[in-house]
Amino acid sequence: MGKIVGIATRVKTKAQMDEKHSASVTFENGVGQDSRGKKRNNRQVTVMTLENWHSTCKELGKEIPWTTRRANILVEGIDLKDKTGHHLRIGTALIEITGELEPCNRMDEQFDGLTQILTKDWRGGVTCKLIEEGEINLNDVAELINNTKK
Repeated sequence: MGKIVGIATRVKTKAQMDEKHSASVTFENGVGQDSRGKKRNNRQVTVMTLENWHSTCKELGKEIPWTTRRANILVEGIDLKDKTGHHLRIGTALIEITGELEPCNRMDEQFDGLTQILTKDWRGGVTCKLIEEGEINLNDVAELINNTKK
């Protein structure tokens, strides 16, 4: 079992990420009013782990904000690697992991070498689709659940 340690959204695709203390997770808007959340697909919510972000920064040789990755939710204490099909309870919302969140060239635009480092061992996080709407807050429990309906 882990916990939510970061929540962030953006108003449009290339806009700066804005950190939040809490957010609604809805079918209509994803996390808060995030621009990517408005598309109901297998990438409506993105999640990354604090442990992977620390490894990334260590390899870069520099501490940079987790929002540089542009994920919606940062969790601690859960391993998301190879967990496609598993459910993740975050606060009162339920999401399904649909795959690896592969880094794009925007990562290198922000910090040279970041794309390659995030490619290793699912460090970039996971893509998810919303199963049940809910509310999330910093320090809420994040729990990985094996989806037996795969």
